[in-house]
Amino acid sequence: MLNPLSILDAFTKNYISFFTGVPDSLLKNLNQAFLDEISPKNHLIATNEGTAISYGIGYHLATNKTPLIYMQNSGLGNAINPLISLADPEVYSVPMVLLIGWRGEPNSEDEPQHIKQGRITENLLKCLEIPFAILPRDIENAEPLIKTMIEMANKESRPVAILVKKDSFEGDESNHLPPTNTKLLKREEAIHKILEVIKDDDIVVGTTGMASREIYEFRKNRHISANLDFLTVGGMGHASQIALGISNFLQQRNVFCIDGDGALLMHLGGLVINAHQGEGNFHHILLNNGAHDSVGGQPTLGNKVSFKNIAKSIGFKTSLRTSTKSGISTALSKMYDANHPSFLEIIIDKGYRGDLIRPAESPIENKLHFAAQLTKSSAPKY
Repeated sequence: MLNPLSILDAFTKNYISFFTGVPDSLLKNLNQAFLDEISPKNHLIATNEGTAISYGIGYHLATNKTPLIYMQNSGLGNAINPLISLADPEVYSVPMVLLIGWRGEPNSEDEPQHIKQGRITENLLKCLEIPFAILPRDIENAEPLIKTMIEMANKESRPVAILVKKDSFEGDESNHLPPTNTKLLKREEAIHKILEVIKDDDIVVGTTGMASREIYEFRKNRHISANLDFLTVGGMGHASQIALGISNFLQQRNVFCIDGDGALLMHLGGLVINAHQGEGNFHHILLNNGAHDSVGGQPTLGNKVSFKNIAKSIGFKTSLRTSTKSGISTALSKMYDANHPSFLEIIIDKGYRGDLIRPAESPIENKLHFAAQLTKSSAPKY
């Protein structure tokens, strides 16, 4: 396995001094090294992978140097447009090194949302005509490969990629971030309060990561049907638009989206659509702990902005904020009374329990049970 500081040193020795991207669980220990060793001016945690590519382009234009952009392979979806329409050799020809966590690598165990992404990652890079290599797990071979890929990026003035397999870096391999001892509510406590207050026939759409797992565990432990919960296990940042689509075409039911700050920041423009295209049955709840909890707790900008004020400024007539259980109850009552889209920001603590269970049902089973419950008809057969 690789020492993260040794890999960081391998990059800096080859004149890579600027790092930006979106944290990934497979890169967690290296991401922490970036936080600890690189000045904030030269390390930016981006809101999504596409903006990281664009920021890297700006860095290159200003300095004539080569940036490193890190991401999970699922983030390639966000990165494709600026990669091929800006950084590509046939357009602006910008050198950069992509460091990509290879979730769902073939013949490895992973979450269902990562399996196909992992299987097609190499072919996707080939389709994009981005040269790539797999990072060896020993420093003797990793250092020369890093040097070779950086030289290729510079010589050909193009993006290149280095794929990182699971368990490549030394350090804590668990993504578990234990709850701290602050007086703030834990996310689990906030979710429990929400689910206790809302009505039995309300629809819940959970964002990707720990929130959906905590929704699932709450229902299972209380033997409550989860058929009105849609757990968005992938597609970070898209849960609220899924909830909006459901609410607009099923207006007789209240729809609650339980979102996270990292996810909302990733596609913040969706909030504008929610405010102006939603109906009175659409309720957007943001759980803000200022962290990418699911991949190691790296900071977001959630603690530096007021989402309540943002929501109000873009058109939410009901925009609320709280950090207490009683405040959640009061806010939900106001949201029910609103005849327009409503927004609630709940300030919570970082961290989660290490023994949190995962859904036993597959994503397709969740979808079929959910759709059948909404239509009151038999689930379709595939």
